[in-house]
Amino acid sequence: MNTSFLRVSVWVYLAIFFAYLLGPLVIMSVTAFNSSEFPRATPWECLTFDWFSALFQDQRILNGIKNSLIIGLGTVVLSVAMGLAGALMLTQIWPKLRATYYTIIIAPILIPGVVLGISTLVFWDRINRFLGLGADSFLSNGIFLTVIGQSTFIASYCMLVLVARLQRYDVALTEAALDLGATHAQAFRKILLPFMRPAIASAAVLAFLASFENYNTTTFTFGEYPTLTIELAQKVRYGITPAISALAFIIVVLTVFFALLNEAGIKRKEVVAAARRQATVGEMTGKVRLPGFFTGNAAAVVLVVFAIATISVVGTATVYSPAQCIADVKEQKRLEAEKRIQELRKKREEQRKQREAEQAEQGEAQQSAPKPSNNSGFGNVFAPNTLSGEGEDDAPETDTDEQPSGGNGGFGGAFDPNSLQSPSD
Repeated sequence: MNTSFLRVSVWVYLAIFFAYLLGPLVIMSVTAFNSSEFPRATPWECLTFDWFSALFQDQRILNGIKNSLIIGLGTVVLSVAMGLAGALMLTQIWPKLRATYYTIIIAPILIPGVVLGISTLVFWDRINRFLGLGADSFLSNGIFLTVIGQSTFIASYCMLVLVARLQRYDVALTEAALDLGATHAQAFRKILLPFMRPAIASAAVLAFLASFENYNTTTFTFGEYPTLTIELAQKVRYGITPAISALAFIIVVLTVFFALLNEAGIKRKEVVAAARRQATVGEMTGKVRLPGFFTGNAAAVVLVVFAIATISVVGTATVYSPAQCIADVKEQKRLEAEKRIQELRKKREEQRKQREAEQAEQGEAQQSAPKPSNNSGFGNVFAPNTLSGEGEDDAPETDTDEQPSGGNGGFGGAFDPNSLQSPSD
């Protein structure tokens, strides 16, 4: 029971781990085939391959890919060379200095890429001015600065890979070659370099991938040669399209293809080595019969299936047209938009009628309410109707001789217009 629970738990953990790791890539790959103008997997509209055409028509993206490839190749050459030199020096330096030397070599990995980019730009600008070169010299070229800036820390990664390989190298092989009359260059080229070839290949792949996806350092050094990551970052600021998803899908497909190809090659070597070990003496004197390419090689079978599926998708893309589906989706969206507009108008009309009804009720309530009394004990002096002559019927009767027709404001008729006439009149 405990063993079964442990096995199930391990599988559940692996499922969650790979879903977390590969889920975003799968979702982005799906968005490349959705006709929506914004990258999204749901709601699904129509199957389309137009975003791949839009990708190959985007000159900025194509230019960024070209610059990334050029910079990546330059970074590979420089980083692998410096990493190999550093690894050889680490194995031959005085043992008491190895810790200090190792710390110095690894330090660029710990420095933020922004600092490396700024320092590279400032340093080579000072060198350019010191040499009296112009602003268009190769020292100010974006490709040169980017390769130098990226190599400062990528070389450290390469050195770690190469050091791991060198730790398994038998120095007695080099010493034997030197004893037999070989020079140091010959011993390096014919003995050490073939032994280091797998590690050099791994370091080169690592350096290229690190250069291809680098952004922090490149953003200060690219100049007039923006890489793919710089172009993508600039596009994100103004909105992205599923063409970016198409690019991500192509990168994922190429990565899976080369991974399967490498795995198939490794598995093929293991099968061939096993067949040679099991060969008889008679077979060894003649030609050993090797197994087929797909014998015991599951990676090769998956690689072939993957290649066939890719070719089928490409063939389908050349003949498939989503125009009718896209037109139907647009018509459906138009009808839904009109329906929402009508619902919004209806809602606003109901709100308007409700406000009018509430205003009518408030008006009726104000008319039915009794008028407030303005008599505050000051003879209606502060009543609002005093100046307009309203409410005269409610005023108390007074003697006509004491209060002329002009209206007595309580000041003895001083403001009566008839008071200026002569007594004879």
